[in-house]
Amino acid sequence: MAGNLDEVLYEITRSGNSLRVSAIDPLSNTEATVTGPLTSREQLKIIARRKLQFLLAKDENTPASRRGRRRGILA
Repeated sequence: MAGNLDEVLYEITRSGNSLRVSAIDPLSNTEATVTGPLTSREQLKIIARRKLQFLLAKDENTPASRRGRRRGILA
């Protein structure tokens, strides 16, 4: 699952001179967010996707007893 993301949703938000790019896997509701300069929109999308793949792979390697104990609130 981690290496094969069939669909990724992107949320791009401008804040002053920077962009915040979130990559979201709609199947697992996992989100990865990166922030960078306005001029690097496509590079930030690539980095966010790679970070999402890393998080999904990390979650696959986590024992079932620890899954779901993430920090934060799922909204």
